[in-house]
Amino acid sequence: MSSLTDRYLAATLRAVPAARRPEIETELRGSIEDMIDGRRADGRDAETAEREVLTELGNPAQLAARYADRRLQLIGPTYYLAWERLMKLLLSFVPATVGIIVGLLEATDGKNPGGAVGAGVATALEVAVQIAFWVTLVFAVLERTNTSLHLPAWTVDQLPEVQANRQITLVDVTAAIGWLVLVIAYLPIQHFHSFVPSGGGNLPILDPALWSFWLPFLIAVLVATIGLEIAKYRAGRWTWPLVAVNAVLDLAFAVPVIWLMSTDRLLNPEFVGRFAWLGREENLTTVATIVVAGTALVVVWDIVDSAVKAYRNRH
Repeated sequence: MSSLTDRYLAATLRAVPAARRPEIETELRGSIEDMIDGRRADGRDAETAEREVLTELGNPAQLAARYADRRLQLIGPTYYLAWERLMKLLLSFVPATVGIIVGLLEATDGKNPGGAVGAGVATALEVAVQIAFWVTLVFAVLERTNTSLHLPAWTVDQLPEVQANRQITLVDVTAAIGWLVLVIAYLPIQHFHSFVPSGGGNLPILDPALWSFWLPFLIAVLVATIGLEIAKYRAGRWTWPLVAVNAVLDLAFAVPVIWLMSTDRLLNPEFVGRFAWLGREENLTTVATIVVAGTALVVVWDIVDSAVKAYRNRH
């Protein structure tokens, strides 16, 4: 385990220009050691002195901003870091998720299937703008009215462990898990409320007969994939065992989807018959080809990408 000083330096240096990192590391490490020596001369033990010095220096992100001569201020410095973290988290997955959902709904509407991609992209951009505006506005009001959020004070216990070659960040994992949860939730939801009207009732998009085995199986695979995302974050990087598990889960999901789509068993026959354009054999074949090819490409890319990253970690 790295010392608190090493963790503090790593957290500070990642936010300063790369060209200045050696200089700043030497300067900051020397200052910390001098301050620790001063406290030890007053009778404190080494561990207590180190914690006191780092606590006095404060949040590494704020210290890095001072070294980089960068103002942590858009609307005010008090809640800048909280605003920044929330913006990064929300923008990492919310616009894309909403855009995909709108695109799928537009595609199933049947009136303008070709415009589904454009509708999804436009919606994603609009959601991103709305998030940026309203989150910023809320923090501006809080700043101007001196409203306290009672955020916990920074402590050295919040310093992340120093881990070389970390490839998987909390934002990445949060976005991936959020997307998986949405897919898992939609599989049963579409059976009861698919947003596709049919004589005043609900028209499931996927064949209800799949609930006898395949849909529960796919949900189980997605749940297992959430476990893999957590394991990836704990490891911090791709390893060969994780690559193997990822490949197994990718294939466990993709192979049934490709087989079911290729044999006309994935989509609900009533859903297909609901739309004249989809009911035509050539159009249904085109949709099946797109789904099969897209699924295969995504799986191959994901497996190859994970293998390449694991290889780089070992070399």
